[in-house]
Amino acid sequence: MAVLIITGAVSGTVLAQAAIEGTIYDENYNPVPLVSIGTIGTVKQYGTQTDDNGYFKFSLPSGRPFIIRVSHIGYETKSISVNLKNDEIKTLNIILTSKESFIDAVTVTAQERGSLVHIDPIVTQAMPGIMGGVEATLMTLPGVRSNNELSSQYSVRGGNIDENLVYVNGIEVYRPFLTRSGNQEGLSFINPNMVSSVQFSSGGFDAKFGDKMSSVLDIKYREPTELFAGSISGNFMGGSLHLEGITREKKFSYLLGLRHKATSYVLKSMEKKGNYKPSFTDFQGLLRWNINSRHTLELFGNIAYNIYNFIPTTRSTTFGSTGDTKIFTVYFDGREQDKFETYMASLSYLYKPKGNYSHKLILSFFNTKESENFDIDSYYRLSDASVADGTVIEGEILGIGHNLNHTRNALDGIFTSLDYQGEYSSPSIVWQWGMRYQYQDIIDRLNEWSLVDSSDYSVPSGPNSTIGDTNNSFTVYPPMLQDVFRSDNNYYAHFFQTYAQARFNFNSGKKYDLCVGLRTFYFYSFSNSKFNGEFFLSPRINFTYSPTLKHETVFRFATGIYAQPPLYKEYRNVYGEISEGVKSQKSLHILAGNDVFVSIWGRQFKLTTDIYYKYLWDLNPYEIDNISVRYMALNSSHGHTGGLDFRFSGEFVEGAESWLSLSFMKASENITYTLDNNVMSSGWVPRPTDQLFAINVFFQDYITRKKNFKVYLNLVFATGLPSGSKDRLKDPSLLQYRGRLRLPSYKRVDIGMSFLLMREERFKNPRNPLHYLKDIWLGIEALNIFQMNNTISYSWIQTLNGGSYSIPNRLTPLQLNIKLEVKF
Repeated sequence: MAVLIITGAVSGTVLAQAAIEGTIYDENYNPVPLVSIGTIGTVKQYGTQTDDNGYFKFSLPSGRPFIIRVSHIGYETKSISVNLKNDEIKTLNIILTSKESFIDAVTVTAQERGSLVHIDPIVTQAMPGIMGGVEATLMTLPGVRSNNELSSQYSVRGGNIDENLVYVNGIEVYRPFLTRSGNQEGLSFINPNMVSSVQFSSGGFDAKFGDKMSSVLDIKYREPTELFAGSISGNFMGGSLHLEGITREKKFSYLLGLRHKATSYVLKSMEKKGNYKPSFTDFQGLLRWNINSRHTLELFGNIAYNIYNFIPTTRSTTFGSTGDTKIFTVYFDGREQDKFETYMASLSYLYKPKGNYSHKLILSFFNTKESENFDIDSYYRLSDASVADGTVIEGEILGIGHNLNHTRNALDGIFTSLDYQGEYSSPSIVWQWGMRYQYQDIIDRLNEWSLVDSSDYSVPSGPNSTIGDTNNSFTVYPPMLQDVFRSDNNYYAHFFQTYAQARFNFNSGKKYDLCVGLRTFYFYSFSNSKFNGEFFLSPRINFTYSPTLKHETVFRFATGIYAQPPLYKEYRNVYGEISEGVKSQKSLHILAGNDVFVSIWGRQFKLTTDIYYKYLWDLNPYEIDNISVRYMALNSSHGHTGGLDFRFSGEFVEGAESWLSLSFMKASENITYTLDNNVMSSGWVPRPTDQLFAINVFFQDYITRKKNFKVYLNLVFATGLPSGSKDRLKDPSLLQYRGRLRLPSYKRVDIGMSFLLMREERFKNPRNPLHYLKDIWLGIEALNIFQMNNTISYSWIQTLNGGSYSIPNRLTPLQLNIKLEVKF
């Protein structure tokens, strides 16, 4: 009903519209992607960018003359005059001529096509939050969720964080294996200062993308257009520097980014107090050499050095209802020292022979060195409490105890890949094909144990013994270690992947668009003499239909089989042991949706609706604790996920895009396990990422007409996830109780303001020592402005009388942040 009301309100205010569409080619009749095409000389600009096939389409008001400018780096700029009739759709097929001089860059927001959503990179830099960046923007889209503002990881339509593909300039990006909490994660791999385009699909993606079950994020880094440019920024949590430039003859360009982040300012406000010393630093560089019009070399590298040092001292958590309040107090001794180093390098060679062909070869290398080291001794008490005038008063003690946690984990992994990608383009069809070989080599050393001594007894206790004489004897229960995980794994694997797909355009106006593809993979791996291997076919279909209607409308349908070959984590069970016979997890995607473009207040808005269903089989059951995913390492489950997503977006305030996202979803599975030589079933239980409802609002507004004072707001509400516990993987009979305890709903409001301190015009005088500056922005953010107590997980405490209490582990409270950014 809400959607009908919105649609009706939108339709009642629509202005007379028309549209322009077509394809842009170079002199050899090759489609040219990322061409900027739009109006000039108007207060409100209309325009878009061409997609990978050179195609474009955007709406214009009818009955008015416009001048359309077509521009792209390396080509002569063209101008075209148009004056469209009401409901007219004009087709323009444009040929661009190569040139050797510079042109100004044009910033536009692209539209959606197929299953991919195009996101304006400018928005990713404005998004308020502790992590910020591209991933924070993704989390505002329907179907994409995260309940942890300290992490850049996200789940998509019921999948877990390991089911998402991420590409940067065609290279697949991996994250560290051992991170278990958002505290240990400081920087996303993607540097938002270097991004030129962001494309995201939450399901039903093409065969050219790899083998994951949930989503794909495709990032392209910028190709510089100026001789020298850059930016420098800083805030309470760190800073960044980026530099870029291109030679006058346009043969060589560079794009460099350096970032540092230290989240101690944020972490010290959490309930667990102590000496936080996190340090996250990375450097990225992209070097491009345009040898000539046919040959291009590209070198990309990344070095990330992340350290998390923590000496805890105390913790005090008050929880429960008004009439049944408890307080959990802990005193710590010991420290945690974690280190996560990653290195990545790639060399790409692009060859464009005469005709409509292109060939690309990519050699890439990824190395991760990770270590976790901590010994933390804690003494706790659990007490009744009362609250008077906002003060918590501790009452009767319910239980006391002692915990000792020990960890010495180390992992060293090397991934080496060789990719080939080919393409042939014509006005009516685009063929794409490719193949990939990857070798993975991982050395993993696991050593963890804990000791729980609660109220003067160990849980559980060890074998008993009797001491003393026959008249005065008593029983002693020696302490027994719990969660003892020790393993020494050497793992290596070979992956072979191929794909081929064809995109058909049935007419010159591209009213119908069909993409059909097939993907295959074969892998085999060895670890401690255990073998795993599998061959699989993955067919995929994407279809879009753009009928001639009063309002521009696009209907979408996609289906396909998506399989996810297991990485090392999926072979390792909760004890650290490697399982044999683990296969890929698989899903069948069925998606349908439409986009309706309408005009309100002379500006374009879009209402997107998606309905989807995923049948899942050969699932590897898992549990989630914070951002740690622990697997059962067995393909012993099947399930299904279904949902409905809505998104209404546009410029509610001219020049500032905002949107409202709404999601409904249900994800469940049935897990089979063996108990006492009997095959048992958990019955239908919610998956760990099952989340019934979520709403997100991102809103931007300019306070002044000069647009030098900007306000942006991000609001999130999402129902709670099932509470995770790795004990269910050790005792599968407990899986039937998953979902009985859920985390509280996630609620958060972040608000930010940006002030333009100085514009580029202020520095035009060459005598001004600051004449090389473009602009200076000052930003202020209030994060979690309503002080919501969001819970990420629970700790369980047993008392002397056998009772158990779930202690909430909470996320960040209200935070203030000040940012300064200088562009030059």
